[in-house]
Amino acid sequence: MNITGDWLSAPSLTAVFQAFKAAGQPVYLVGGAVRDAVRGAPVGDLDLATPATPEEMQALAKVAGLRVVPTGLEHGTLTLVSGGEGHEVTSFRRDEETFGRHARVAFTREMSEDARRRDFTMNALYAGADGAVIDPLGGLNDALAGRVRFIEDAEQRIVEDYLRILRFFRFSAWYGAEGIDADGLAACAAHHDGLSGIARERIGAELCKLLAAPDPAPVVAAMRAANVLQQCLPGAQDRALAPLVHLEGRFGAAPDPLRRLAALGGADALDHLRLSRTDAARLKLLRQGAEAPDGPAALGYYHGAQVAWDMVLLRAALLEMDVPEGAATQIADGAAARFPITAADLMPAFTGPALGARIKALEALWIASGFTLTRDQLLEERP
Repeated sequence: MNITGDWLSAPSLTAVFQAFKAAGQPVYLVGGAVRDAVRGAPVGDLDLATPATPEEMQALAKVAGLRVVPTGLEHGTLTLVSGGEGHEVTSFRRDEETFGRHARVAFTREMSEDARRRDFTMNALYAGADGAVIDPLGGLNDALAGRVRFIEDAEQRIVEDYLRILRFFRFSAWYGAEGIDADGLAACAAHHDGLSGIARERIGAELCKLLAAPDPAPVVAAMRAANVLQQCLPGAQDRALAPLVHLEGRFGAAPDPLRRLAALGGADALDHLRLSRTDAARLKLLRQGAEAPDGPAALGYYHGAQVAWDMVLLRAALLEMDVPEGAATQIADGAAARFPITAADLMPAFTGPALGARIKALEALWIASGFTLTRDQLLEERP
């Protein structure tokens, strides 16, 4: 099979291929770029691999006039820069010893050894400058069919790096057209406690990437059954996730990992997932809004149309109810409404805490009227 695309003939990538060819050294695209290309999906990062050692890469880059950045020299990774654009190239490696997310590696000339240290068969695909795909471990059929399988022994791959548990579920959510691989799921369940040693920000990042998939609900249900969901976020429940995904599709709402994370509930995400303060604040706001007694119009007024709509969808999913009829119009009305009373209108009759309380009371009356009470009518209201 050959992959194609304008990106394959980009000047910077072509310069790297030509530098290796001139030195008589092979170099290959590897991993996600090849996987996505064979699946007909948009191609992102262009990672490359070669049997050449880092010293050999530095020498050939110098001859070709490419700038070298020692991105991860101890692990055999260099960034070769052409025309201001860099491409990471890593020497073929095999693991000598693994330490969780770290490993002691040795360089090798064998592609099959390099392939065996990767996580999933669909990620162990290589392609040359001509686009010809090389499949040392049978990952091509898995990529085409949507089968997410660990390379060789699933438990061994997991013990090498426990973050692969979450990568397994993330890849299954995005690419697993045939459902979740039974052997992989069993291995994840057997080693879920290994996630306790993974940095929480890494767990949070993987979980958010998973929740951004078109429909992550079946995979998250499998995570719950394997005790992985609880390991990541104690107290989380996935009962509302499938209804939320359904409502999103029905109302044309784009997938939103934070909206979906809010549906899972559970412990403080700022602590357990190390979200950014901005994301943590939004997550807290969504949960509070979904649980508040305010109707769609009030939510629109308080939070704006987009956040209010997130809250309405989330509330409906949590309560296993439909979105109220006319909610979109009510939200829009609330978001456009402007409270006609200012503090100056109530002074000097009200000052200090009494002024704040009076403004709040009149605002509640105004919202309850459907934003119809005028300034004069509100001022006529007795305290």
